[in-house]
Amino acid sequence: MKANCWLGRDSVGVEEVPDPQILNARDAIVQITSTAICGSDLHLYQGYIPTMKKGDVLGHEFMGEVVEVGPEVRNLRIGDRVVVPFPIACGNCAACQSGLYSLCENSNPNAGIAEKLLGHSPGGIFGYSHMLGGYAGGQAEYARVPFADVGPLRVPDDLPDEKVLFLSDIFPTGYMGAEMCGINGGEVIAVWGAGAVGLLAMRSAYLLGAERVIAIDRFPYRLRRAQEQAGAEPLNYEEVDVVEALRDMTGGRGPDACIDAVGMEGHHSSGVLDAYDRTKQTARLETERPHALRQAIMSCRNGGTVSVIGAYGGFLDKFPIGSLMNRSLTLRTGQCHVQRYTRLLLDRIRRGEIDPSFVISHRLRLDDAPIAFEMFRQKQDECLKVVLRP
Repeated sequence: MKANCWLGRDSVGVEEVPDPQILNARDAIVQITSTAICGSDLHLYQGYIPTMKKGDVLGHEFMGEVVEVGPEVRNLRIGDRVVVPFPIACGNCAACQSGLYSLCENSNPNAGIAEKLLGHSPGGIFGYSHMLGGYAGGQAEYARVPFADVGPLRVPDDLPDEKVLFLSDIFPTGYMGAEMCGINGGEVIAVWGAGAVGLLAMRSAYLLGAERVIAIDRFPYRLRRAQEQAGAEPLNYEEVDVVEALRDMTGGRGPDACIDAVGMEGHHSSGVLDAYDRTKQTARLETERPHALRQAIMSCRNGGTVSVIGAYGGFLDKFPIGSLMNRSLTLRTGQCHVQRYTRLLLDRIRRGEIDPSFVISHRLRLDDAPIAFEMFRQKQDECLKVVLRP
């Protein structure tokens, strides 16, 4: 089959790889009908996530049709149309039983590698390094899905792929980011990053009852989408001092909660600070450029919440722990526990409350994946979210 493979830093290619096979009684094989490139895939592309190997199949946002099932998979049948969550979860361990699916204790066969960097291992993830399981991803014609009796969500035939594809990752991730803000109604929420995850976090904040949402980014086309399609107030961090601007916009208090939807490759308007972090990251003296996280902490009102859904991989410098501690801020974060949210959010889609496909900017063939990665990385042609079709 064809699959988009990691070939080294800044290099991917569509190659012929072996077809996946059933390896466990709880496996299924899915013929992929739609897959997508996630912003966190760029961290792999640019070489910031360790333990990648040449030939690894990328992709953790995918859906398709079940073509084979293991003997212990009784909730799926051949021909079922499914969306596959990006975290691989057994459904039986203590973490899964607590709804913490991305922390599954049984799905990462390489837990020892993750423990050396993270202290404890999270669960396995499709197409996201050997530290997180070494599983082949979904930017391919077919994918093996472990624990298929737990993860895949059957979706109705009357909903097109594009309306439900993002239940695999970015819609639940954005929703969890907003949910972690503890929204009860009337809050002001600031979101760093007007990419696809950030836009869905903004829409989710309104779904949960926020009164105002403020979008922080530097690209005019992304800020325009945030304003027109997510109802957010745009703030260009290259034009203003973000902390001061947010204070002015909130009567001196700061936002009630701040969402970091940027992660490890943040950009800063200060050339000196940006150069400092880029130099340390390039030299692998730190793994993150945490500009958005720093600003979110400094901007949040006293006693507020900082919700982190942007992907981070290791260690960062100049973390404002004094602000976090002395101002009684709550820091909440995590890879999304997708299985917890899929049915809830599918119902919201079916009721017409939201159509996540509004984030799609480009639709290309799987064969065009190398072009799409570079276009996405360089923000060419106002690229925001690419859907690939095998």
